[in-house]
Amino acid sequence: MVHFWSHSTTYDYPWSTVTQAIWQKYPNPFAAHVLSSDVIDRYVDENGVLHSTRLFTKEGKLPKWGKALIGLPVAYIVEFSTLDPKTRTFTTINRNLSHAKLMLVEERQVVRCSPTHHTSTILSTEASIVSNTSFVSIRSRIEGFGLKRLKENTLRVSTS
Repeated sequence: MVHFWSHSTTYDYPWSTVTQAIWQKYPNPFAAHVLSSDVIDRYVDENGVLHSTRLFTKEGKLPKWGKALIGLPVAYIVEFSTLDPKTRTFTTINRNLSHAKLMLVEERQVVRCSPTHHTSTILSTEASIVSNTSFVSIRSRIEGFGLKRLKENTLRVSTS
């Protein structure tokens, strides 16, 4: 069963500042779990929209049952993003490439100017988590773990 989750945060910073912070989030010394960040593709289309594809290598902590299923806690994450300077919209879609049958996580974030306060920015996050493992008895546990970890990380970052 697919688990869905959404969250929205308003930052008291202009869109350009929030967008730049998200764009430059990796690498940084506070995210030691991100081992690498590579640009795979980048171009500007005929409408002036910047399109990027990046690949992240991450290492994470796993529960004991996860270590038994995966082994090494290293994963590859692909990020597709668009930045439209005219509409002041920055969208990212992140999806894990590794361990996707065990747990597939897709996260979409949209950064927009607040319609009521032009010096504020709204960050909306939507995510889906699904396990397609053949171990039917642990699918729910895997999805629950992924959902809990996603919520914790999103809330920790959005209140920082």
